[in-house]
Amino acid sequence: MKAATVHEIKQALMGNTAKELAELCLRLAKFKKENKELLTYLLFEANDEELYIREVQQEISSEMDQIDPGQNLYFAKKSIRKVLRMANKYIRYTGSKQAEVAILLHFCQSLKQSGIPFMKSTALNNLYQQQHKKINKALSTLHEDLQYDYHRMIEDVF
Repeated sequence: MKAATVHEIKQALMGNTAKELAELCLRLAKFKKENKELLTYLLFEANDEELYIREVQQEISSEMDQIDPGQNLYFAKKSIRKVLRMANKYIRYTGSKQAEVAILLHFCQSLKQSGIPFMKSTALNNLYQQQHKKINKALSTLHEDLQYDYHRMIEDVF
């Protein structure tokens, strides 16, 4: 079965009533955890992005705190990648470049403060540098005042 394009789906949804749309959304939410998380964000958390960013940052911090810096570097890599996947998922939900910069910057700060010797691992060092590039790319699209504020934070982290 071939999936319809976004345009075709949009056209089909335009012809439905509000009740039918609600039923479709509920049915969609039942299939995958990510769909339910996205609907939760859109319905309850999208109106206060600052609070959402703080919650994501707290979750990143708690996940990074659970990683033992003295453990095998292999397991630390797996845990760090898991936290990064989670952060990227939450960034996709917002679609905001400011949220992307704030969340990735917090991820890098948490990684640096964790005590994990990530500079000794080529893979983790590359991961860290890639996040720096992603932050700079997203930062270039923000307003100049925000860019200045975030550049000062970036200097402390990198």
